[in-house]
Amino acid sequence: MSNPIELINNCKNGSRQAQEQLYRDYSRILFGICLKYSRNKTEAEDSLHDSFMTIYSKIDQFKHQGSFEGWMKRITINTVLQKYRKQESLSLVSDNIQEEAIEEAEYVDVDLQVLLRYIQELPDKYRLTFNLYVLDGYSHKEISEMLGTSEGTSKSNLARARKILKEKIEANKARIHVEG
Repeated sequence: MSNPIELINNCKNGSRQAQEQLYRDYSRILFGICLKYSRNKTEAEDSLHDSFMTIYSKIDQFKHQGSFEGWMKRITINTVLQKYRKQESLSLVSDNIQEEAIEEAEYVDVDLQVLLRYIQELPDKYRLTFNLYVLDGYSHKEISEMLGTSEGTSKSNLARARKILKEKIEANKARIHVEG
């Protein structure tokens, strides 16, 4: 990996070589984020491209305070979320659903690729909420602000996402048990 300060400064000066190096250094990390929030690989690739375009255009705004990687991750998440905000409303009619407690142990015995596929299969509003809360550690308040929903909707969407994932995992375990 290159010297980040020099790389950032060269990108600020419009160096194509520096931009290419920045892409090589960080594309795998940011693609993982895109994949996590997208329905499929093609959508994730599009989001990665859009994220880098935003990073290049806003790199002057990075003031070397805090983590550069964290700054890029935030841009990437916001880029993906912005696409979903444009596509459809992410809100749910509030049903006052209590947040379902699910033990992390539920996910331990599941192959990571299988779990990622299950997460990608979730409806957008559930997938985004699940990833923001469980995988990226945002609060329901932060999620509601990012997605333009209420905190109750965020909690409801998380509970529904967990329920769907739990059902898929249990069905997978039952299928493996029958086949095995």
